[in-house]
Amino acid sequence: MEKLSQLIIDIGRLWEGYGNSYLRGIGNTLILALVATAIGCIIGFFFGVLNTIPVSENEHPVKRFFLGFVRVIIRLYVEVFRGTPMVLQAVFLYYGLPYITNNALRFSSIWLASIIIVSINTGAYMTESVRGGILSVDPGQTEGAKAVGMNHFQTMSAVILPQALRNIMPQIGNNFIINVKDTSVMFIIGFPDFFAAHRSATGATYLYFPSATIEMIGYFSLTLIASFLLRRLEKRMDGESSYELAAADPLVMTAGTYKHAERSRK
Repeated sequence: MEKLSQLIIDIGRLWEGYGNSYLRGIGNTLILALVATAIGCIIGFFFGVLNTIPVSENEHPVKRFFLGFVRVIIRLYVEVFRGTPMVLQAVFLYYGLPYITNNALRFSSIWLASIIIVSINTGAYMTESVRGGILSVDPGQTEGAKAVGMNHFQTMSAVILPQALRNIMPQIGNNFIINVKDTSVMFIIGFPDFFAAHRSATGATYLYFPSATIEMIGYFSLTLIASFLLRRLEKRMDGESSYELAAADPLVMTAGTYKHAERSRK
């Protein structure tokens, strides 16, 4: 009990002296995670769609070569950024590029560097998630769209992607939660996130465990709230599960016409 009391006292001392720093770090972490996840999803959707464009033997050779080349580039991108730690990607892009290019390529700010690094890392994971989500949609949906005269772009935008988006929503949420935690590696390039506040406080007070306790509670609270909100969003996308027949007419019932129970009461 004595040690627990001392821990609470130390946490109080830290919060009194560095509470604003912790809160700013939390804010920066959330902004970076949200922006990077959104950009990563855009990258993933773009590359995921390119990866699933059908190519037959009857296609023009130039088109087949171009799509084949693009898919090789996408595959290299995905494998490199999924197969290496984000902390090393940050070191290479922030410190390595200026070194290799003799300062011809360098980031103008730590914020810009952090957003780009986390975004392209997220995009690599989302590319495969989107590809899997598109392939998980029943092929009959594509055949039906083509039967009514839709081209590939119309089929993807109006039929396939809306269904694929629902399928990959859990993965989008999972990537956001991962980014909330993994942005802590951006301290290696000096990004002022939640973990950087911990390093600053412990460097001045040497209260490592009390500060780590604040960090654990903070990250756990952020991820718990994010999980709750994402589950609510998924339930809203699912819609209502109860339906009733639109009319009592046997002919209508045989035709299989239904109406939504919730909407029928409005």
